[in-house]
Amino acid sequence: MRITLLSVMMSMLCLNMQAQTGDMNAFVSRLMSKMTLEEKLGQLNLAPASDEIVTGGAVNTEVGQRIADGLLGGVFNLKGVDKIRALQDIAVKRSRLGIPLIVGMDVIHGYETIFPIPLALACSWDLKAIEEMARISAREASADGINWVYSPMVDICVDARWGRIAEGAGEDPFLGGEVAKAYVRGYQGDSYTPDHVMACVKHYALYGAVEAGRDYNTVDMSRLRMYNQYFPPYKAAAEAGAGSYMSSFNIVDGQHATANRWLLTDVLRNQWKFNGFVVTDYGSIGEMTTWGFGNLKSNSAKALKAGTDMDMCSNGFINTLAASLKDGSVTMADIDQACRRVLEAKWKLGLFDNPYRHLDAKRRAKDIFTDEHRAAARRIATETFVLLKNQDELLPLTMDKTIALIGPMANDRANIAGTWCVAYTPERYATIKEALERRLPKGKLLYAQGCNLTRDEALQKAAEFGKTIPRVDAVQAKAEALAIAQKADIIVCAMGECADFSGESSSRATLEMPDEQRELLAELVKLGKPVVLLHFSGRPTVLTWEQQHVDAIMNVWFAGSEAGDAIADVLFGEAAPSGKLTVTMPQAIGQVPMYYNHLNTGRPVPEGAKNYRKYQSNYLELRNDPLYPFGYGLTYTTFNYSDLSLSSAVMAADGSIEASVTVTNTGKRDGDEIVQLYIHQQAASVARPVKELKGFQRIQLKAGEKKKVTFRIGREQLQYYDAEGNSVLEPGVFDVMIGSDSRRVSTATLRVE
Repeated sequence: MRITLLSVMMSMLCLNMQAQTGDMNAFVSRLMSKMTLEEKLGQLNLAPASDEIVTGGAVNTEVGQRIADGLLGGVFNLKGVDKIRALQDIAVKRSRLGIPLIVGMDVIHGYETIFPIPLALACSWDLKAIEEMARISAREASADGINWVYSPMVDICVDARWGRIAEGAGEDPFLGGEVAKAYVRGYQGDSYTPDHVMACVKHYALYGAVEAGRDYNTVDMSRLRMYNQYFPPYKAAAEAGAGSYMSSFNIVDGQHATANRWLLTDVLRNQWKFNGFVVTDYGSIGEMTTWGFGNLKSNSAKALKAGTDMDMCSNGFINTLAASLKDGSVTMADIDQACRRVLEAKWKLGLFDNPYRHLDAKRRAKDIFTDEHRAAARRIATETFVLLKNQDELLPLTMDKTIALIGPMANDRANIAGTWCVAYTPERYATIKEALERRLPKGKLLYAQGCNLTRDEALQKAAEFGKTIPRVDAVQAKAEALAIAQKADIIVCAMGECADFSGESSSRATLEMPDEQRELLAELVKLGKPVVLLHFSGRPTVLTWEQQHVDAIMNVWFAGSEAGDAIADVLFGEAAPSGKLTVTMPQAIGQVPMYYNHLNTGRPVPEGAKNYRKYQSNYLELRNDPLYPFGYGLTYTTFNYSDLSLSSAVMAADGSIEASVTVTNTGKRDGDEIVQLYIHQQAASVARPVKELKGFQRIQLKAGEKKKVTFRIGREQLQYYDAEGNSVLEPGVFDVMIGSDSRRVSTATLRVE
């Protein structure tokens, strides 16, 4: 059918007027009444905008034709106002009904201003900072034409081998839920203004629980565990109003998550009242065949009927649903429901009012990588660093010492930004070496790479994913590092993982420091000089040897585009490390999976027990305790906690009480402390964890200052969920715990009647 320019323009004008004057339901209904089956299926189809999946190149001719024919509802991972405008022009000016595209991208922890990786951000325990990060990310992405971001990832993970632990908030469901809400608020705002974007919560569900920590692997767990340990962050994001969800690759209850009606409809929509749309992960419907669920046609029908609305890259909906409609595998009502949800998302984003509202070239010039955004990224990064050890108060350093800066991460500007920073511009980022050179007097900084990332060249090449660290002659590089270390007063080592040792498709079977780096670190320690380890990682790692031998250890994760200056700020005391772990760090990989909120056993070993106990739950060669517990982190001052007090030792099931401690800064420096509340029910109808985080407060105290910190405790803090998702509060005795981490707590007893 020949489409004239005049008819297209009239259709666009009509759509815009209806969007401005009518409500969403009426507008979408009128639009759908004009759509053919093929056009409806087109809205359910999502594809990369070009042959280059990562950043996008020139507009792909085939993609352009599919848009003109009404066969694409959205595109993703194309960067730049001009390129996106070219596609939107095709959608609104050349397709029959002029329906605009939704444009997505993997904006995970920043756009061009890169913030610390999500795991690091969670370690700040600063919800305002996380919301600010998402707000800035939305402003930058929307200034470049993006209106939909595949974030936040809210998967709970207790297995450090899984690479995508870097992309989430850690192991705790309560903290994960609070972080999820902060992301959604930051991305979406209150009303989807042009500088906000739609969030896409992923991966629904249980992706972080893959067996053996191996990406794309299978998942199997009880529904009781789902509701209590893994579902809370997904639920919290729905309650915060998230606009979309992404289904996960794994199976849930023996059914693929993308085609699991219980998961997508019964729980997400009916129980949690989610009213947005669900998109698959990349090629998920197509992969169902490999899982053993049938062919593309049958799997597409199952996914649609289960509650999946948009197919990312499998081409299953667009190529098979018409045939499935004809043979009765799906109904027109199924297709209409999915199409409506996608169109409603576009309406909420304001795309029917103005398809170009995110395509302002002036915003591209003034709203991306600004001084304001960089300052925020730098400040927030300092809050994410976790000081694990600081023997004899070695840190902060003074600027009158000669420092030897050594390690493969010391002069790198790409890896320090972290994994999953699709739109980043590393040529504009400062290295640690450059940041320290700007601070120190001339001649006070000596530098050597010192070693390779790992001896295994093939492993390094596979992991780098374009973020290359130079290969050096190992013998010569070590000799150079030892030579400059001999001349220095203090040795600072920038070592650990490279960015893509963690992230998607980056599972690891070992968690220790890579070989060449550990060997060089050991040689440097032997020199007898003070050694500071700036440890880079995207997951909990094993630092047992380092804890025993290195003077100071600070986990700096991957701190984003301002990492170099943020690290310098903290090294020299212009800012203090205040992060605390949201993951448990094991002594050995044999302890993994490891997490603080585990269930008890009938033969438990007391916390801190150092000797092996026959016929009790422990290892022959290693105590059960972690190296560093959940919630742990030091700073440049010290804090003292008073005994915990309750406003009442007895509480009615529908009542509430207050739990309080007084925290005193007993050091000589001002500092931030993260006060943590934990709960344990002593006896219940189902097994309950040994402790669960139920609240936290980040407070600032000047040297010598004290502050009373109070938590309200009511049903919300004491309840759990049964296997059907119903909240349960059983009368009984609860341990109420407040402290600086999950191990160091003060305890009081509360009876609920």
